[in-house]
Amino acid sequence: MDWAVIIAGGSGTRFWPLSSPAHPKQLLPLAGGRSTAQETMDRLTGFITPARTIVVTGPDLATPLTSRLGLRPENVLVEPRPAGTGPALVWASHEIRRRDPEARVLAMHADWAVGDPGAFVRTAASALDAARRYDRLVTVGIVPSRPDPDYGYIVPGPPIDGVVRAVARFVEKPDSAAALDLMAEGALWNSGLFAWTTRRLLEEVNAHTPEIARHLGRLEEGDVAGYFDGLTAISIDVGVLERSDRVAVVPGHFDWDDVGTWEALARVRVPDRRGNVPVGPVSLVEASDCIIWSEGTPIVVAGAEGLVVVCANNRILVATRAQAADLKRVLEQLPPEVRDLPS
Repeated sequence: MDWAVIIAGGSGTRFWPLSSPAHPKQLLPLAGGRSTAQETMDRLTGFITPARTIVVTGPDLATPLTSRLGLRPENVLVEPRPAGTGPALVWASHEIRRRDPEARVLAMHADWAVGDPGAFVRTAASALDAARRYDRLVTVGIVPSRPDPDYGYIVPGPPIDGVVRAVARFVEKPDSAAALDLMAEGALWNSGLFAWTTRRLLEEVNAHTPEIARHLGRLEEGDVAGYFDGLTAISIDVGVLERSDRVAVVPGHFDWDDVGTWEALARVRVPDRRGNVPVGPVSLVEASDCIIWSEGTPIVVAGAEGLVVVCANNRILVATRAQAADLKRVLEQLPPEVRDLPS
């Protein structure tokens, strides 16, 4: 059977001050009327049931995600500590294999915006089919619409069939000029949408990822805390996909965005005629290319260009869009009494 794994970790600091420990970004309606986590579940409707959907998250998010996504508690895996996508996806796949030894897994993140859910499902089904048919780890590469330096890229290699290709190499976050060259080469964005059989993933981990493999015995014993205590934090890309020779890619022809910063709202929401993206009680006077979000307090922006203005959690952020894209660096310079938001 087909299963889904949704990664819903992270604190969402790049959406400060809106994202807080009590209301992290996965529970916020960043791309539209529903939270990104709910939209992720909606995308799977009629394709993979909630009973076969596993969410991996942290302690603070487990209860609200269980409730809002309509999941059974046993389908929400709570990480003892953040350790990257590698340990999380291996743990989830190991647990799925315990329940269903022949399972195929579709792995994704909870903070994406997808423009065509139907195309998403068709591509996901193709990836799952390729994972079984060719016994490979399969990644979905999005056909890029711009040379974005914030994304990783996949350079396809020789064809396996008419759609599926081997992976020649991965390139992590090139600069804009290098990204243009990669696009000319036919490279795809590395979306983080993956498909595999649980058997193949665990065999590749044992072969290529000692950071995780030497601790898999703890999972066999049911000792999740011991598994996380011993392993080295690592991403699934670095720890497995970039080391394995059994990786394939299928192209995704649908609008996709990793909603990771305030800048993403200008891509996933419809701007007004002057390029502004207002959310909440916002009044604009001769303003252009601004992103403004208010949780309730009326905001007036007049004569400004290219700003991010946010009022939430008793904090106000005013930054250029360039500064907001590097919000972690800004937050590091703030005193804790300003930076830290209520739980």
